[in-house]
Amino acid sequence: MKKEFTLDYWMDDGWYVGRLREAPDVFSQGKTFEELQLNIKDAFDLMKPVQVD
Repeated sequence: MKKEFTLDYWMDDGWYVGRLREAPDVFSQGKTFEELQLNIKDAFDLMKPVQVD
């Protein structure tokens, strides 16, 4: 099942900066909105717990 998140973002000194509303500890930035989207996904993937079988 795929979970959807809300990306809150703003401009800061020419950068797109954002955080996930449902995971507020996950922040990232990018020079473009598309880069921010990729970077926030990477940041989320790094923050989620690793499942051990």
